[in-house]
Amino acid sequence: MNNITDVLPLLQEPKKIWITTHHKPDGDALGSTLGLYHYLRQKGHEPVVVSPSEVPDFLLWLPGIDTVLNFESEPKACLKQLQEADLIFCLDFSRLDRIKTMEEPLRQATQPKVLIDHHLNPDVAAFDYRMSEPEKSSTCEMVYDFIRLAGDDTLINNDVAQCLYTGVMTDTGSFRFPITTAAVHEMLADLKRRGLDHAVIHQHIYDSWSAERMRFLGYVLYQKMEIYPRQHVGIIALSQSDQQQFRIATGDTEGVVNYPLSIEAVNMAVLLTEKKDEIRMSFRSKGDIDVSTFAAQHFNGGGHFNAAGGRSQLSLEETVKKLKTLLNILPATSKEVPVSK
Repeated sequence: MNNITDVLPLLQEPKKIWITTHHKPDGDALGSTLGLYHYLRQKGHEPVVVSPSEVPDFLLWLPGIDTVLNFESEPKACLKQLQEADLIFCLDFSRLDRIKTMEEPLRQATQPKVLIDHHLNPDVAAFDYRMSEPEKSSTCEMVYDFIRLAGDDTLINNDVAQCLYTGVMTDTGSFRFPITTAAVHEMLADLKRRGLDHAVIHQHIYDSWSAERMRFLGYVLYQKMEIYPRQHVGIIALSQSDQQQFRIATGDTEGVVNYPLSIEAVNMAVLLTEKKDEIRMSFRSKGDIDVSTFAAQHFNGGGHFNAAGGRSQLSLEETVKKLKTLLNILPATSKEVPVSK
């Protein structure tokens, strides 16, 4: 695999560029792909962003979101764009199985594939060029670095800045996670100097909930959150019925897994969401608890040290039972979580 700097000569002449990200894209996935999209357009290229699935409602304000193609709803148009592309950029995923039904078409594509990603253990053989840095806060931070590496700082306009800020903000938990380095703050200062209005982005992400989504959160925290004091773990398990009751849409569970971590002495949180074909799991932790390894060993997942994902083919009840059994073998600590329920 070649270094990312070897891609730069390929971008000196206009090209058709296919940009994609992982299934069920979040703020970093869409922020990075659209940030790159706006940058490449200014360079004279013809980029297109293809999402493996629908985009969440809370990100529909992003500049250029109306140009994003959804592979699940328009596969022919997406494949046509793929066939015509000269270059493929893969952002915010390290393995092709993260793109679900797009995996096989992308694996068979003969065009050079460029990886820009901050997850652990990339599938090196699947990509021709790589920018893989797990120590980075987000893929959006890496796209910012890529633009600067190309010497194109002047092309970081407001559209690029809004997209990249969105991904950095959401992946760092509004800059409170340990992965928020000095380089992140330096990037934010640069974007602010270029005129970025960060308050508007926070409003779009955090202050535009529906009343139904707010009621859903109250229900989740009161009825569905379980705390295990001995292990310092919080678990939230959501059935399809729970989601249907509140008409939950794509993206409405974003951030829910972080709420148990707000409880004193809770060091690990797990969100289980029942889908038609599997149980999707989100893991979060504080300090030196490695949820990436835990997810990889037990739930066919992985990700970052303090933030990971997984999935299970068992039923929701069986998956919760398996998870609780695994928690029972975790070492207890002297100070238990104070709980009232």
